[in-house]
Amino acid sequence: MNSQNYSLMIHNKNCCVFRDDFIANVLPPVLGLEFVFGLLGNGLALWIFCFHLKSWKSSRIFLFNLAVADFLLIICLPFLTDNYVRKWDWKFGDIPCRLMLFMLAMNRQGSIIFLTVVAVDRYFRVVHPHHSLNKISNQTAAIISCFLWGVTIGLTVHLLYKNMLTKNGPANLCSSFSICKTFRWHDAMFFLEFFLPLGIILFCSAKIIWSLRQRQLDKHAKIKRAINFILVVAIVFIICFLPSVAVRIRIFWLLYTSGTQDCEVYRSVDLAFFITLSFTYMNSMLDPLVYYFSSPSFPNFFSMLINRCLRKKTPDEPDNNRSTSLELTQNMSTTRSVPNALMANPSEP
Repeated sequence: MNSQNYSLMIHNKNCCVFRDDFIANVLPPVLGLEFVFGLLGNGLALWIFCFHLKSWKSSRIFLFNLAVADFLLIICLPFLTDNYVRKWDWKFGDIPCRLMLFMLAMNRQGSIIFLTVVAVDRYFRVVHPHHSLNKISNQTAAIISCFLWGVTIGLTVHLLYKNMLTKNGPANLCSSFSICKTFRWHDAMFFLEFFLPLGIILFCSAKIIWSLRQRQLDKHAKIKRAINFILVVAIVFIICFLPSVAVRIRIFWLLYTSGTQDCEVYRSVDLAFFITLSFTYMNSMLDPLVYYFSSPSFPNFFSMLINRCLRKKTPDEPDNNRSTSLELTQNMSTTRSVPNALMANPSEP
């Protein structure tokens, strides 16, 4: 096929667009799995947050907002899957196209922001346990969350007021990541939302682990959970976001050196980008692991569910379900033996 078949004018820019069979055949099952497990994991997390946590703390408010961002992103995946199945032939019109791209970008960015806030919150609780930030009220945490949502919406709202649907022969292209020789705001945000949080998360993770080991507390069971929590946050972030950013950098290097005269040179990197972009949605599927390691509340709740499924309650057996739900919010007494430097109890959100 001649490379000219891949050229398309988008917003007066010469761009390279591919309708690859591999994407249509491979990515829909991947997104389908991410949708199912992400919907179950984040839906269950939101249910626990809303109905089984008696008390709220500032850190739990940040985790709740992370779950909301992930859930909203996950529910957009069926529409993106349909777009892939049809090989970039969007059938739902311009406004739904804008809404889908906006929701994907906004909630991907929101998920990254709140994941970073969770890491920073844990950093202050462990490394600077007496800092005033550890004593912020729930109301202040809610205001901070609203402000962060406002920032996220402000950085991605351009996808709502800009026409994102382009005629590509018989098909309607709906995409915010076409290969064009221009560096757009959307591309700048794609890089910034990775590198800035990555630096913050790695700094917080390293300082927390170093601080705990300096105090020789890393053998304590509760502290091990805190370390596992931080490592999970960092590993999930890097695995999910680094590949797509690396491929996008490669695309811009090719644009800088080759332009868009010969679109054929971009075929493999375009395919690699959309494959790795699906990893970013996997982040929303894996974030329930962050909730699981953040507090005894979640493993306790799952243990209760498993016990209820494996055995039937006998008539004389006391009803432990209500007490189990109440236990989800209680601190374990062994934590009190941790020195004052860790009195914020980093093993709980």
